[in-house]
Amino acid sequence: MRIGTALLDGTPQVVVVESDGSVTPAAEMAGRPLSSVLDVIDDPGLAALLEERSPAGAAQPEAGVEWLAPLRPRRNLFCVGWNYMPHYEEGHKLRDVELPPVPAHPALFSKTPETVVGPGPRVRYPAHSTELDWEGELAVVIGRGGSDIAEDEALDHVFGYTVANDISVRDFQRRHGNQWFKGKSFDTHCPMGPTIVTRAEVPDPQALEVALDVNGEPKQHASTATMIFPVSRLISELSVGMALLPGDVILTGTPAGVGATQDPPQFLQVGDRVTVSISGIGRLESEILSVDG
Repeated sequence: MRIGTALLDGTPQVVVVESDGSVTPAAEMAGRPLSSVLDVIDDPGLAALLEERSPAGAAQPEAGVEWLAPLRPRRNLFCVGWNYMPHYEEGHKLRDVELPPVPAHPALFSKTPETVVGPGPRVRYPAHSTELDWEGELAVVIGRGGSDIAEDEALDHVFGYTVANDISVRDFQRRHGNQWFKGKSFDTHCPMGPTIVTRAEVPDPQALEVALDVNGEPKQHASTATMIFPVSRLISELSVGMALLPGDVILTGTPAGVGATQDPPQFLQVGDRVTVSISGIGRLESEILSVDG
């Protein structure tokens, strides 16, 4: 099942994408954001809420829908750095340091909820920097919370998967002690969606293709099979001593090919169109607006 949040008659509504490509509101969730009911993911009641459609005639073609972000996380997004080996290598080359051994545990950081926006022309160019970069990523939405989750049980805690772009302001990453939080947390700098594909539709999250292009020019492409730490390991690691909550979102890392490592470096400009595609999940299209956009 593909579900998301769309603006229908001026009101955000949880919708289901039907097999024929039409979009139908989930009648029993009218006025309720998706994040508010994810804590009953293992309860048949949630399935019933999604299955109960609005009356016939409410459906409309997907092409005409204005998508919002599929859900608004109630706390920071969890993110993973350097989770594809070629990106690990290019990142250290950029820093002009010798490549250290692959770490035993993933590099973790976060982005604020205010970074999250839906598809389309919603990403604002920063007023304080010219180093706006792209990072296409698979995003995981947690459906069932828990702490100290075993790796072999971790995927049972997933609600679904969506597409994200961990847009980054590179000089702000360097400015604050080479930690990533500030440079990753400018408002509007995490477009996401347009829909979530539920767990049952994705039998293996390590068998997906991630690709990103800028104005039609390919920049990134990799299989999630080449992640250093698979989705199950990331969930398990994040949950150590800290409960994951329903509605939490995990960005699982980006492949090689970010703008800062191009020769010469390439950064996003106002008017650029960025597309992130993940096989079996969807296609996220974004446009860079002026700072006043």
